[in-house]
Amino acid sequence: MRITIITVTYQAAAVLQRTLDSVSRQTCQDIEHLIIDGASKDDTVKMAKAYQEKVPYPVIIQSEPDHGLYDAMNKGLHKATGDYLVFLNAGDTLHANDTLSTLNGKMPTSSPPQQGEPEGVAPAVIYGDTAIVDSEGKFLHLRRLRPPKQLTWRSFKHGMLVCHQAFYVRTDIAQQEDYNLQYRHSADVDWCIRVMKRAEEMRLPLVNTNTILADFMEGGNTTQNHRASLKERYQVMCHHYGKVSTMVMHAWFLVRQLFR
Repeated sequence: MRITIITVTYQAAAVLQRTLDSVSRQTCQDIEHLIIDGASKDDTVKMAKAYQEKVPYPVIIQSEPDHGLYDAMNKGLHKATGDYLVFLNAGDTLHANDTLSTLNGKMPTSSPPQQGEPEGVAPAVIYGDTAIVDSEGKFLHLRRLRPPKQLTWRSFKHGMLVCHQAFYVRTDIAQQEDYNLQYRHSADVDWCIRVMKRAEEMRLPLVNTNTILADFMEGGNTTQNHRASLKERYQVMCHHYGKVSTMVMHAWFLVRQLFR
């Protein structure tokens, strides 16, 4: 199956190369790589073009002003033509050289349905674990929130248990759910929940690979905007799970932190 990797960039020359290298080293190269840039003034686009010229798979570069991270992600979302897509932004990397080969091995043999065909059995989401790495790409630890054995949209009531970079979505499903631009830091949480709700409505499975799929660089956008992100996540959870349930769960989070 072809995987569309979407990389959103802005002034990302300092960290982009590690992302490009991790994709180019994949043993499975049935890839489409979309690089959606926000009109960077540094060498980001130059680096992307150099990468585009040397890899055997299609690389599409779009550089223009946008209205923030999630606006750029929506642009990439609707350009994707692969069977599945994943967001791997500047500084993030695929965990190993055979990550996409491993992912393909977890997929059923049947493909997502073509337009006008009945629903297939291909899972709506394929997910896995995430490693936290330092600025040099060295392993620090596994992400504190770990994927459950069986993920559902209700799972995120306990936090974002699957990192966005380890959440592969069937493209035909993903393109039915735009990122909500009212959120500046946590639209990814809302989007993942809505995708999983749609999967449940379609009675499609979510498949756990039981392996590490992504490396996430410590100090990303959410970390840098921690307070605003937490406030937005609370709003997202209230919307999807109800205010009472969310208040009870956050009280439990607080107690757990106090007694760790």
